[in-house]
Amino acid sequence: MRTNIYVDGFNLYYGALRKTPYRWVNLNTLFQLLLPGSTIQEIKYFTALVSARPSDLTQPLRQQLYLRALATVPNISVHLGHFLVHEVMMPLVVAPGQPQQFVKVVKTEEKGSDVNLATQLLHDAHMNRFDVAVVVSNDSDLLGPIKIVRNELGKKVGVLNPQKHPSRAILPHIDFIKQIRAGALLASLFPDLLSDQHGTFTKPQGW
Repeated sequence: MRTNIYVDGFNLYYGALRKTPYRWVNLNTLFQLLLPGSTIQEIKYFTALVSARPSDLTQPLRQQLYLRALATVPNISVHLGHFLVHEVMMPLVVAPGQPQQFVKVVKTEEKGSDVNLATQLLHDAHMNRFDVAVVVSNDSDLLGPIKIVRNELGKKVGVLNPQKHPSRAILPHIDFIKQIRAGALLASLFPDLLSDQHGTFTKPQGW
C-alpha cells in the first residue's frame, strides 16, 4: 500500500534519540525495517533550525550536518518551522506561606512544526497521495487531523511512537501503532562518512 510518513522531528529526537548513540539515523532505513511490506513513497520531516546557546555553541552545526545527511536520501524532504525566543516572567518555587517571587527568563518555543505536519497530512490525504499515513509522534495535538484523514477521507493511519508510553487520546483513532526501539535504530544508522554535491562530511563528534 502507498505509504507516506510524517515525522515530528523534535518529538522523535527527545523521545527516542537524545543522549543515545542513534542520532545519526537514516529514517528511510528505519521505516523500511519497522514497516515491512509497505511501499514507502515520501518521508516528510518537520523541524526548526536551532540556535547556538552559551552552553552548546555547536548545536546548530550538528543539526545542519544531520539535515545534510537526510538530504542524501531521495524520498526524504525537510519542512522547517521556526523558534520564537522572548523574555517572560516565571514564578519561583517558594516555601508554603511565603510571598510569591518571580524571575525573568528567556523562553524558547518551537513554532510551526505541528501545524506544518497537520497541513501536509491533510493536503496529501485530500489529494489521494497515499493509502496509509504513518505519523512519527506521540503528540495528542495531532488527533484532530488524524481523525479527519481516517474518518472523513477514508485513509488508514498508523503511529510510530518514539515515546515510552503511547498517547491514550490517539490510540482509539488509529489503525496500528509500533514502538521505535533501540534495536531498529541501531540497525538504521548512516555511515560515519557521507558525500553529497558539496563534498564529503562526517557524523558529528559524540553522535
